[in-house]
Amino acid sequence: MTLSRIMTGQALSKKEATELVTIMMEGSLSNEEMAAILSVMQFRGLDAEEIAGFALGMEQKSKKIDVGFDVIDTCGTGGDASGTFNVSTAVAILLSSMQVKVAKHGNRSVSSKTGSADVLEKLGINFQQGEVEAKDALNKHGLTFLFAPHYHEAMRHVAPVRKALKMKTIFNVLGPLTNPAGAKRRVIGVYDVEVARKMAEASKSLSMERVLFVAGHDGLDEISPQTETTMIEVYQGEVTESTFRPEDAGLTRTTLDGAIVSDAEQSATLIEQVFAGNAPESATNLVLLNAGAALYVARKASTIKAGVAQAKEALGEQAIAHLQSMRAEKEVQS
Repeated sequence: MTLSRIMTGQALSKKEATELVTIMMEGSLSNEEMAAILSVMQFRGLDAEEIAGFALGMEQKSKKIDVGFDVIDTCGTGGDASGTFNVSTAVAILLSSMQVKVAKHGNRSVSSKTGSADVLEKLGINFQQGEVEAKDALNKHGLTFLFAPHYHEAMRHVAPVRKALKMKTIFNVLGPLTNPAGAKRRVIGVYDVEVARKMAEASKSLSMERVLFVAGHDGLDEISPQTETTMIEVYQGEVTESTFRPEDAGLTRTTLDGAIVSDAEQSATLIEQVFAGNAPESATNLVLLNAGAALYVARKASTIKAGVAQAKEALGEQAIAHLQSMRAEKEVQS
């Protein structure tokens, strides 16, 4: 039986994993059973087949949004305990100011200090959108936020268990793999290199064209501005792994000191400072490095270094004006 196999430390096949997550999302297991399963899987170590199976099961149960054109997603697993501001959200806003269509999949904070939704709220950007509103925002601003609880309603049975466990589980890695808009291109930050490798292998079973998994050697689920980052690119089913350094993009290494925040409000303030050009160098470099990678994945730049240069040009008036236009949209609606 599937449950007994998990409890004895055995890995599941992709099909078995899909069946298990379906049962969990249907509310057929008690909270205690789900907590035990998730804990055992995490401590035993995640498996690529299980990740793929869980992701497929979540996709089958989720609402979808048909946007009609290519979009990119920038997201991370969270769980790196670094305390940095919401880099992927800042990157999404910056990219959309550069005419790159972004369907940002995210949630409120589960295990970290700030989730994407928390920060967008502090920035004054509307995020509680249904499918029609989400498509409208994408057409108007080049950016839409796909609030996970709306699109993955079946996850309501699992959410209390995740919150009570107060630890990373397989669901941390599933959000970035289950974009409701079916983003074909993604930059996914991962808190651990080995987990990134397993996610990359799992992604080959999912409907994605080009994905870049990044895992900082300091444990950051972003491209790190202070040390090397392992990059695993999955393009048309082929997996390529490399090591990236800040100086490869023409940037000097900086510590994370200026990029640490304690809550969503501080995160929002720091994002505004990055856009205005008066943030600490570490915060700015975090955004530039990860935006550069996204431009590369989106085929808007030939290299990450070229993408960083483009992103740097967009900071200032362009990024600020774009942020203000999204705020104005919320004011009109309210």
